[in-house]
Amino acid sequence: MKEVQKIKVMVEDLREGMYVSGLDRPWLETPFLLQGFLIESDEVLKEVRQYCQYVYVDTAQSINIEGLKHAAPLKRRERPADITKHLFPHRTRHPYQDTTKLEEELPKAKQAISDLALAMSALMEDIGLNKRLDMKAVKNAVDPMIESMMRNPDACVWLARMKSKDSYTYRHSVSCSIWAVALGRQLGLPKNDLKTLAQGGLLFDIGKVKLPDALLNKKDRLTPEEFEVIKSHVSEGVELLRTTPDVTRHILHMAEYHHERYDGSGYPKGTVGDDIPVFARIIGVIDCYDAITSERPYARPMAPSDAVRNLYEWRDIDFQAEIVEEFIQAIGIYPAGTLIELNTGEVGVVLSEYRTRRLRPKLLMILDENKQRLPDMVPLDLSEQKTTASGKPLEIARSLESGAYDIDADMLYI
Repeated sequence: MKEVQKIKVMVEDLREGMYVSGLDRPWLETPFLLQGFLIESDEVLKEVRQYCQYVYVDTAQSINIEGLKHAAPLKRRERPADITKHLFPHRTRHPYQDTTKLEEELPKAKQAISDLALAMSALMEDIGLNKRLDMKAVKNAVDPMIESMMRNPDACVWLARMKSKDSYTYRHSVSCSIWAVALGRQLGLPKNDLKTLAQGGLLFDIGKVKLPDALLNKKDRLTPEEFEVIKSHVSEGVELLRTTPDVTRHILHMAEYHHERYDGSGYPKGTVGDDIPVFARIIGVIDCYDAITSERPYARPMAPSDAVRNLYEWRDIDFQAEIVEEFIQAIGIYPAGTLIELNTGEVGVVLSEYRTRRLRPKLLMILDENKQRLPDMVPLDLSEQKTTASGKPLEIARSLESGAYDIDADMLYI
């Protein structure tokens, strides 16, 4: 990529019309969009000054660079202006708008995910009996979920966060299908691509059905020999999909390359960078995120905010930076359905607005500061209520593991 000139600017010298392309702290510690932003109002200017001491201004994208001509330049890698065009050169970005509210979409989403889960269960059972994979059933199963995600992804994302007690392989596939569509929607990909992501998200790990349950469910550290058996799920899945009619090359790539890593450290081929097909680069990020936020036989789940921070640290090492950043924009640090604890000690669940307001979403409060159940769950919009009754700052202190304080997400939905 070409290099562009970035100027380090102290926040007191910022002006409206300057384009901020870098911060003096991780983007995830701020509410700003990861790809940079134009300062268009005094309110935005005040917010930047609240979080940062200095920023980097991109002179090429700024419409006002008064006072910057004598500042020291900084050479930084330019982020593509159109990520979708960068990742998918032959696509035109199609921005999606939410057309329903969370409460309207939840019943439809719940039915769609329930049907998808049943279809995945039947599919895995058939493969276990050496029956042919039914791609028509796969396509029919994902379509209602895709339609729900197009209307409003909050509901399906909430349900993807509900980790059932079914086998990890089974629920992991359903969740990855949802996350994949969420990312595709964020990128503005056309519906046909959303279908590819949904189907591939359901099938990329299908080779694990051919592995021994005892090995998949082993709680202790795997031996080198056992790990080689686990790695064989890639070739098993590729072989199964290659012999299945109507499986596209993109879905095949998702199965074949999902354990490759951007720096070449993955398996089975050690493929590097953009030589990894783009749909596989996408599912690799999603596979990792869902795995580390799930209860597995050998590991406790990681809180969503910690998982996102890890992904952010792994940019251009394990995963392509642009895909990681778009995925974070798609799901937020605190996805819908995430349990959080405020700095007051109160506990609630994230409802919505997590995509555009990463640090200050809408919540439903469940426990008081003493971790006692509230008589009624209380809505709280952190973008509107920024202080406590005593005037102290009110903010999210941390996200919690699913099931913390015996809070059942299914009961919250009901």
